[in-house]
Amino acid sequence: MDEAEFCDRIAIMDRGEIVVLDTPEALKASVGADRVAVGTEDDDAALTALRDRFGIEATIAEGAATFHVASGEAFVPRLFAELGVGITSVAVSRPTLDDVFMRYTGTTIRDAEATPGRERSAMQVFSKAGQ
Repeated sequence: MDEAEFCDRIAIMDRGEIVVLDTPEALKASVGADRVAVGTEDDDAALTALRDRFGIEATIAEGAATFHVASGEAFVPRLFAELGVGITSVAVSRPTLDDVFMRYTGTTIRDAEATPGRERSAMQVFSKAGQ
């Protein structure tokens, strides 16, 4: 992932098809929101509460309820006050290439690689030097 930041273009493939092709900067801008990962005492209840109370569709990625929201730091206090499920951890981050991958494939690169029997998703990088 680190070397992809310095490439000219990145293609993301899902189930054997290119789903997006652009520069790293443009791909990250396409996410348009912060990534929030919430560790909870009950992930299924958290997914339901996020959908019902906030209108947010979240997924479980790398062991946490993960979703994208504008101004993540400003959203966290509301999350603690209104989720109704015990929160064990929260991480907020700006869009990364892994967030881009998740947006277009529905999974993180790490989770995609660890899922047996799933037709692989992949990221291909292109540089001017043709490397």
